Amino acid sequence: MQIKELILISLSNHLPMLGLFNRQRYKLLRLAGAKFTGKAIIFGPLNITPYSGIKNISFGENVFLNTEIRFGVPNAKVVIGDYCAIGPRVSFETTGHGLFYEHGNPRGSIYRDIEIKEGVWIGANVTILGGVTIGEGSVIAAGAVVTKNIPPYTLAGGIPARIIRNLKEQNTTGKTKQ
Repeated sequence: MQIKELILISLSNHLPMLGLFNRQRYKLLRLAGAKFTGKAIIFGPLNITPYSGIKNISFGENVFLNTEIRFGVPNAKVVIGDYCAIGPRVSFETTGHGLFYEHGNPRGSIYRDIEIKEGVWIGANVTILGGVTIGEGSVIAAGAVVTKNIPPYTLAGGIPARIIRNLKEQNTTGKTKQ
């Protein structure tokens, strides 16, 4: 673990949850090693495991992150696109394990990237597992466990997450029909 990452992430996590700090927190995380292509609003705190894994996280422009978001990123990446909104207590888990056990042999770890495309909204308490891509404009309902790719402009939810409906239909104002 790098001391620089530990200090900067800890400082970011201990800033008050106020508008000014929420709009500046990303700058500390950038200094710690996270990649940002633009500004972000982060309510914090973030749980990044291990701290050195912060280099495996990248954010697009105008991203919103609520509180208590977990990034399990020891050896795989989490890429969050532009204009995404991430609810509280969302967990990005890039590490998995083999299913089969043989006496005396560990299961072994499997590391897979996670990609969240532009304009995705992820509700509270969602878990996203490694190897998943969530398509542009999709919405993931609160409490879902996402184990497979989600197509663009899709509402998905449940455990495991399944497609609930297509969000592609738009009215004349460009807003999605409800």
